[in-house]
Amino acid sequence: MNYNWNWGVLFEEQYLDWLISGVGWTFAVALSAWVIALIVGIMIGVGRTLPTKPIAHICAAYVELFRNVPLLVQLFLWYFVMPEVVSDDLGRWMKRDMPNPEFVTAVIGLGLYTASRVAEQVRAGINAVGGGLVSAAYAGGLSTAQTYRFVLLPIAFRLIVPPLTSEFLTIFKNSSLALTIGLLELTAQSQQIAEYTFQGFEAYTAATVIYVVIALGATLISHILEKHTRIPGYVGKG
Repeated sequence: MNYNWNWGVLFEEQYLDWLISGVGWTFAVALSAWVIALIVGIMIGVGRTLPTKPIAHICAAYVELFRNVPLLVQLFLWYFVMPEVVSDDLGRWMKRDMPNPEFVTAVIGLGLYTASRVAEQVRAGINAVGGGLVSAAYAGGLSTAQTYRFVLLPIAFRLIVPPLTSEFLTIFKNSSLALTIGLLELTAQSQQIAEYTFQGFEAYTAATVIYVVIALGATLISHILEKHTRIPGYVGKG
């Protein structure tokens, strides 16, 4: 195989700008979607553990729906189908006038999908809190809302730091699917460089290295956060 290696192509101004732009869009999509995932995921996760059955069933249905439909299908539904099922004016705005529709769609789709996974982590964290603490909270006169606010959630959030790290890394990797709806994030820019220069190995190797650096950085931050949030001597239920 006589492949003409040329690593210098990655440092040519045009292609380097493409890579930098792709990294920027990757961070923008992943971090924006992570905010949505945390907010919605916490609400859904708490809702799944509430004693109010209708709310718990609705939250469970959300998790089952979003977690079991492939993310790629969800992105297509949000981008291609949703503008056709809403009102004509709204659909026209979504397709023509909405700023950065690919970015907005990717953030919403990825955020709501990841929220279903975060919700399960939150539910597991709440269920891991010993029943004795909950009983003590009720015996001390706390309401259900106060028990969640002062007892369950502070402990649960500290317990689920490691699994949330995994979800945070996953959201960066899943952001690559945004290329299928036209967002020029890192993977799409690498593909574009490969098509323009025929240096596919170099382009995709650069993307791989960047993803690895992002993952290592997020892992390091999570280890520091886990160290500072660890509960000494605490043993969850079971």
